[in-house]
Amino acid sequence: MPTKISIVGKGGTGKTTIAALLIDFLIKKNKIPILAVDADPNFNLNELLGVKINTTLSEIRESVLKHEVPDFMTHQDYIEMKIHQILVEDKHFDLLTMGYPEKSGCYCPVHYFFSRTLEKIINAYEYIIIDNEAGMEHISRLNITEMDHLIIISDSSQRGIVTGIRVTELIKVLNIKAQKIWLIVNQTPKNEEEKLNLLIKEMIKNTKIKFMGFLPQDPLLFYYELNHIPVFKWECPLKEASINIFEKLFKENQNG
Repeated sequence: MPTKISIVGKGGTGKTTIAALLIDFLIKKNKIPILAVDADPNFNLNELLGVKINTTLSEIRESVLKHEVPDFMTHQDYIEMKIHQILVEDKHFDLLTMGYPEKSGCYCPVHYFFSRTLEKIINAYEYIIIDNEAGMEHISRLNITEMDHLIIISDSSQRGIVTGIRVTELIKVLNIKAQKIWLIVNQTPKNEEEKLNLLIKEMIKNTKIKFMGFLPQDPLLFYYELNHIPVFKWECPLKEASINIFEKLFKENQNG
């Protein structure tokens, strides 16, 4: 079974950047093949990975609802064919982009077909990395509800950390299960880590959340993104810090 890692948090905390850094880390560890799922309606994971997307799952969903399925195909066969067509294939990873939110209408049958197809696809990979929207409803509707690791991303403000921790309440409502729940505090100013560390320990002491670590503010990030430089070519303090943090995932797997 593949290892599923889901990355969540409110907008602007750097979820997509951290998802891209994690994919780069796994490739360097030879933990491949990887399926990257961009489940954020404001999708841009492809830009950090240096690949182009042409179609999203949302567009396939709408074509089914508009009865564009050929007469000689079942809905299930059509969706399987289209999903394989829109998978962006790279040497070490594939990317699946879920797209924009749903419009009004009945989507239950379509969700069923999608979830069946994704179950088949997922088992072909060693790692699944899911870059979520803040609310996670996208993957819940498609029945991707069991995670090995759920990584909460927060900024370094107290309010941001509190908001991040509240994600654990949401996953209960959506019936999403996670074996390990982690917290990463991103965009942390220099010389603030010691004070924040004490605050975080107090805030998570009665929860199942483990603190993974801090990631620094990094001015090079703006340069890389502005110039469309993929994560695989980055050399910066943020990337170095992320490597040390992601190592904890493997230590936990080894310890069971």
